Amino acid sequence: MSENLFKYFGPDSIDKVFAAPEHVTLKCSLPKDFNDPYELFLTVDLDQDADTMAFYAESIGDLVQLPTTCFSRSPLVIPMWAHYAKNSTGFAIELDEETLADNFPESHFDNVNYRDTPNEALTDMLHRASVIGKGRHVYLLQHWVMKAAYFTKTTCWDYEQERRMVAGAGEVRDVGALLLLDVPKDCVKTIVSGPQASAETIAIIEQKANELECDYYKLKIGKTSASPFLINSSGEPFIFKDNHIVPSISHCSSCKEPVSSLRKLCSWCQIEQSHIDAAARRNPFRLFQSMGILDSYIDNMNIISRGHQTK
Repeated sequence: MSENLFKYFGPDSIDKVFAAPEHVTLKCSLPKDFNDPYELFLTVDLDQDADTMAFYAESIGDLVQLPTTCFSRSPLVIPMWAHYAKNSTGFAIELDEETLADNFPESHFDNVNYRDTPNEALTDMLHRASVIGKGRHVYLLQHWVMKAAYFTKTTCWDYEQERRMVAGAGEVRDVGALLLLDVPKDCVKTIVSGPQASAETIAIIEQKANELECDYYKLKIGKTSASPFLINSSGEPFIFKDNHIVPSISHCSSCKEPVSSLRKLCSWCQIEQSHIDAAARRNPFRLFQSMGILDSYIDNMNIISRGHQTK
């Protein structure tokens, strides 16, 4: 299944990612260098007897470390913007997986499976291979352990909506301690600047999008929904739906935030002065303030509240 892949970066990565006009450069890492200490861990249940564990060590050994780069399947994951895009001040690149796979035929792509327990079927396969000892059992065990190792993480990481690319050794460029993947520009569909990106970063990212002949968007944080949206250079709003960035059909005509109904204004932009005045008349605190008793009222309520909390 082909996906659109999103890679998040901090603003300090701009020069590294866009080092050449004909491609973008992504960093690959070996699993041993990932930020999850349990990479390659969730394969079989390792709580086994000595004979079974010895067979596992003999048949599997240390798993091969392959250059891997990680993506998200969505550009709207706020923790990803916080963790990988320097508190939303950076940017994200959208890549077309089908084109990427055509350019890197040795690579393997798959979604990460999130679970907190080892794979029961894989553990059964280990026992079968250990007891029966047929070559095909060992072959299948090696194959599926490798796949589970590279594409399984614990559920605490599921917010990332991760999809991985495990590259062939000959597809990356080894520069000292770095493993770099030079991705042709025809793989790049979109560049998105973060909601907290500086004016300078936005200008550079928009320029890079023009040079790469891809779409540009800025991520926006609305006021009525916890789901962000995007706007293009012309200020037109877009949403992420069914794995694609598409125009928003229904949105506020003032702030452009998508809304669930067909009304012209969102909940906040619809407020007029008459609503503000009416709300002020209904607010009992304004009456208490005019009578000079607001502070004492709040003090008394605080005493009552503390009394309830201690019961």
